[in-house]
Amino acid sequence: MSTPSPFRGPDLLQAESSRLLVIDVQEKLVRVLPEPAEMIAGCRMLMAGATLFNVPINVTEQYPQGLGSTIAELAGVPAPNVKMQFSGCACLSWPTAAEDPSGRYQVVIAGMETHVCVLQTALELQSAGYRVFVAADAVTSRRKSDRDVAFQRLQSAGVTLVTAESVLFEWCERSDHPQFKALSKLVKERPL
Repeated sequence: MSTPSPFRGPDLLQAESSRLLVIDVQEKLVRVLPEPAEMIAGCRMLMAGATLFNVPINVTEQYPQGLGSTIAELAGVPAPNVKMQFSGCACLSWPTAAEDPSGRYQVVIAGMETHVCVLQTALELQSAGYRVFVAADAVTSRRKSDRDVAFQRLQSAGVTLVTAESVLFEWCERSDHPQFKALSKLVKERPL
C-alpha cells in the first residue's frame, strides 16, 4: 500500500487513528423503533468495514437485564461494555485522547438513541479531546424530531455528522488499497 497523503487533516477519518463505537442496539430498544432497518444496516456496514480496516470496535449495552442483549443482526460483536449511565464513557474506561497510547483519537459513533446515549457519549468524548463523528444513517431515535434536534445540537457543539459509506471510503482512502474490492462489495450489498 502506498504512503498516506500528507494533506489529510483531522476532518478526514484515518483507519489507524479511528475507533468504532456502537451504542445500545439492543433487542427491546429496537422493537420500539418505527423504522430500524436503516440504522441496523448502517451499523452492520460500519462493523464490517471496521473489521476490514483493522479499526477497533467497542459495543455498549444499557441495562441488559431489562433491555436485552445486542440484536442478533449484529452477531459477532465484541463483548459489550455494560452501562447504567446514559453516556458510554465511564464503562469504556478510555483515557483522554491526549493520554491514549493507541493514537486512536477519532471515534465514529453508531447506535441509539441519538438524543440520549449517542448525544451524551459524543459530547463527553469530545470534551475528553477525541474527534467525534456520528454516522447519521447508523443512528436513530423513536421520534424523528428528537433525532433531528440531537443532530443540530451535535453539530453546533463541533461533532461531525457523516454517513457509514463516507466513513468506509475515508478509512480506505485509495482505490488501490488491498481492501478496496471488499469495500465495494459491502457498499453494493447495502440496501438503498
